[in-house]
Amino acid sequence: MHARTWQANRYVYPVVSRRSKGISLGINLNPDKACNFDCIYCSVDRTTDAGAALPREIDLGILREELSEMLEVARSGRLYAFDPFDNIPEALRRINDIAFSGDGEPTTCPQFDEAVKLAAELAGSFAESIKLVLITNATMLQKPAVRETLAFLDGHNGEIWAKLDAGTEPYYHLVDRTHFPFERVLENLLWCCQTRPTVIQSLFMRIHGAAPVPEEITAYVQRLSAIGRAGGRLKLVQLYTVARRPAELYCTPLTAAELAFIAQDLGAALPGVPVEIYP
Repeated sequence: MHARTWQANRYVYPVVSRRSKGISLGINLNPDKACNFDCIYCSVDRTTDAGAALPREIDLGILREELSEMLEVARSGRLYAFDPFDNIPEALRRINDIAFSGDGEPTTCPQFDEAVKLAAELAGSFAESIKLVLITNATMLQKPAVRETLAFLDGHNGEIWAKLDAGTEPYYHLVDRTHFPFERVLENLLWCCQTRPTVIQSLFMRIHGAAPVPEEITAYVQRLSAIGRAGGRLKLVQLYTVARRPAELYCTPLTAAELAFIAQDLGAALPGVPVEIYP
């Protein structure tokens, strides 16, 4: 249900998304699999060179063609003749969003701005209201060009889903395996939440059989609480765990009860902020 391919498409793929509560049309701006994170739980197979031959730059003509066709396939109902879409309930047979989410960090794509504006144009021609969702690790949100694109999204039914997988710097580097400092992510998240209501996505798991220690969860909750105290608007927190084959097999899921305990801590620290869990 989360494969990032659709027939012969290069960039656009449909998924049945629990978090979107319907059909999400994904746009993969990183088919070369380049990413500035190397998360231990990532389901993208980076052990092969399948994307290495693809150009870094996006062919906007192909993207337009694929997204136009995908919207029409969904609009006509033909999508629901294909597995697994033929098995989804009638209530979920709708396009909920167009999401910039693929094999890397979308904001690093040279054509990020052009791709967002193309998607907004095509979404605007659709009969139903379709959100534009950016799923981001927040490492590039300090860049003026990225901020300009986010401002465009604000005016075109856009929503930012930003990741935070840790409360402390050592755990952040353990999980996300990146050279970008934790402080940059926190500063960018604060700016993003102060500028617009923002969805926070957080994945917690067992690492070598061990769940996150209570001190790590406390630090994580405090990070989000600090954003709220500083005027940040947290629209929703999505807590989830490993659901697909991860990059490192020593990553295994938390239970629904363990996610619920984290959600309780968040609820106590962030009254009024919805928290959803996805075991």
